[in-house]
Amino acid sequence: MAKKAVRKVVKKAVKKTAARKVSLPAYKAGNYATQHAVEQFLYKQAEVLDAKRWQDYIDLFTDEGVYWMPADPADRHWDGIPSIFAEDKNLMTVRMNRVLHPDAWSQRPLWGTNHVVGNVIVEKESPNGDVVVRSRFHMLELRRDTVRHFAGSYVHQLKKTPNGYRIKMQRVDMTNAQAAFEYVLQVWV
Repeated sequence: MAKKAVRKVVKKAVKKTAARKVSLPAYKAGNYATQHAVEQFLYKQAEVLDAKRWQDYIDLFTDEGVYWMPADPADRHWDGIPSIFAEDKNLMTVRMNRVLHPDAWSQRPLWGTNHVVGNVIVEKESPNGDVVVRSRFHMLELRRDTVRHFAGSYVHQLKKTPNGYRIKMQRVDMTNAQAAFEYVLQVWV
């Protein structure tokens, strides 16, 4: 009797899920060039981070650009709300200088990252070329003999400039943000 009830619930859930429509942006011919340019920008960002070229990473942001990693994915702003990171270029530079300091024990040898970015979707493109982009990431971090994995989603608000895209805001929602870790993140995900 219980098996029948379970089957009925599962059948109903499957039917309901199948009826849901997924809305995808309608791509016009010109959007493929934007898609490619945005993907290349995100791949470049990952390369710069993995190469520990911190100043080059900070330079990818506009002057008023913000890097934000909310503690709770439901957060819609960082004003007065605890965040894992909420940094403008000035605070990013402070972080870079701390990480590069000769006495920064957390940055000793056998430390590195590897980012993989995928599922890149251009959600919105304005007439001036600015875009809102959603993507997924996986970052592996090696610190001495310990490997940690971080995964989640990015939302980038990108400004189109004569020198390519620059980041107005990068939101990072980590799937495992609430997990217990032995030590905190030292650099950007």
